[in-house]
Amino acid sequence: MSRLTGRVALVTGAASGIGRAMAERFAREGAAVVVADVSADAGEAAAAAIVAAGGAAAFVATDVTRESDVQAMIDAAVARFGALDVLVNNAGIGRFVPFDDLLPADWDAIFAVNLRAAYLGCRHALPHLRRTGRGVILNVASQSGLQSQAMNEAYCASKAGVILFTRSLARELAGEGIRVNCICPGGTDTPLLRAFSRTIRSADSTPSRPPLGRFARPDEIAAAALFLVSDEASYVTGVALPVDGGATA
Repeated sequence: MSRLTGRVALVTGAASGIGRAMAERFAREGAAVVVADVSADAGEAAAAAIVAAGGAAAFVATDVTRESDVQAMIDAAVARFGALDVLVNNAGIGRFVPFDDLLPADWDAIFAVNLRAAYLGCRHALPHLRRTGRGVILNVASQSGLQSQAMNEAYCASKAGVILFTRSLARELAGEGIRVNCICPGGTDTPLLRAFSRTIRSADSTPSRPPLGRFARPDEIAAAALFLVSDEASYVTGVALPVDGGATA
């Protein structure tokens, strides 16, 4: 069964990792997918791969820290596919660094991508989500928004912000039938995790193996995301779903 047939989904940070896995899974389930990313070559490749596999996709180059880019991204999605049913705010950055070395510019950059961009995406997508009568927002938070990590203060704080932003917006939009949820992935084998690992300066900050004994695959996170954006979760809103192998159990 195709769970997203006839729907248009936009995924930010979709050129690689969890974002690409979500875009590919949504397309296999029948959605027309807009791949948005700051990386043009990787984003074009991700969209082309979806089309080559028989899906519908388009790439939009987007810097989610720029409001004009976010507005243009939403406009491009609607112009290309005629509507917007699903918004996934997935783009994220972070780095492990001792607090004494955490510069204000680093803090601002992490919050700009991880939290402010989610606000901007919701702000500009909402008029279109209202028109469909079945709009869904999925924000990608993190295990790190539920559980502290040394030398990761900016990332943890930004992802915790995503969780309460999600819950607050879910309450506000529930009367309109628009669902807003977030997913909290644990350690996942992605370029972002590998980039994190390169910045680790202390064993105390090394991401530990969860009870299931391994990191997640991107497709496992995408499977949970599919549930939350599909009608199978029609009575689910305001949740922060951990998909972390039991790490926060």
